[in-house]
Amino acid sequence: MTGRVLILLAVALAVLAALRDPWRAKVAGQAVIARIAAPHPPAPAATDLPVPSPIAGAILAAAERQIGVTLGYDPAYVAIAFPGGDVPAETGVCSDVVIRALREGLGLDLQLAVNRDMKRAFAAYPALWGLTRPDPNIDHRRVPNLETIFTRVGAALPLSSDPASYQPGDIVSWRLPGNRPHIGVVSRSPAPDGTPMIVHNIGAGTRIDDILFRFEIAGHYRLTDKALASLGLGAR
Repeated sequence: MTGRVLILLAVALAVLAALRDPWRAKVAGQAVIARIAAPHPPAPAATDLPVPSPIAGAILAAAERQIGVTLGYDPAYVAIAFPGGDVPAETGVCSDVVIRALREGLGLDLQLAVNRDMKRAFAAYPALWGLTRPDPNIDHRRVPNLETIFTRVGAALPLSSDPASYQPGDIVSWRLPGNRPHIGVVSRSPAPDGTPMIVHNIGAGTRIDDILFRFEIAGHYRLTDKALASLGLGAR
């Protein structure tokens, strides 16, 4: 059965399920379509890209450790502990790759950092979800909010079509078809053409894929000591 047929089948099942529970139908349909659309990872080039700094190395190593652990994708809203909250390690969404990489690699809790910054400057964050105050269960798991806080702490870099501009340990965000936000970590593994591959979860769990220029790039971020200090983490 082709991917297109599977997508149509998933949509049809979601429509039928919506008669009983619209929210669960939306979540289930999105997860199914994300799994079908996940790219097949190519064989990496033989030579790894150089990791530019200890910060980048810590982020990347923690992102890579999620491969083989996070095997699923679930965009459902979940109430989690605060601070330090997380959904089960075997599941999550694209933003959880970044959240876990910074928490486990650097000791930086984006849940806490985003919540603190939203309390200071709620109006600086996108008004896309009808909220009137911060929600620590979900704010840090929303890609536009991560784009906002990374920009506010000075981590944003110019967008580029040059593969050499993207270093291992950098964080990149995209807009998928339908204007759906996505985010991942630049890996040390280049594709055969030299383009850095990405550690991310687009529906099939955390993996490394050649997607850097497959989708529209929305943001490019590099965490430095100064940016980490602004996020509440001391210099490394």
